[in-house]
Amino acid sequence: MVHLITGNKGKGKTKWMLNKANGAVKEILGSICYLDKSSQHMYELNNRIRLINVNDYMVENDDQFLGFVSGIISQDHDLEQMYFDSFLNISNLENADFAPAISRLQKLSEKFNVDFFISISVDDHEIPEEMQELVIVSL
Repeated sequence: MVHLITGNKGKGKTKWMLNKANGAVKEILGSICYLDKSSQHMYELNNRIRLINVNDYMVENDDQFLGFVSGIISQDHDLEQMYFDSFLNISNLENADFAPAISRLQKLSEKFNVDFFISISVDDHEIPEEMQELVIVSL
């Protein structure tokens, strides 16, 4: 399932995501992957969580980002959760329509049984109507 964490920059989305990921380590049997725009939060994450700095991999658009995510899923059959911090930045969708990418992530989630937790730096009212049900936290 896709879960959206929304709110303007500086509202605490990253802190919420870090806490959620660290808490999930104790609850799930599979693996967790945390994608971010830097390695800044490396020491804030449990060492069982794989942190990937997306900027190290020359991802230049949303299609490449979704291919990158698919590659991660294909290499880890125990993967249960993925966290995308600063989603619009790491997927190169800033100032663009992100709804199609979220829709494609929903399909990946259903097919491979991976939960995606996605932080998006927008207000709740900027989320398309058909995606409002995916918002679990609005800061």
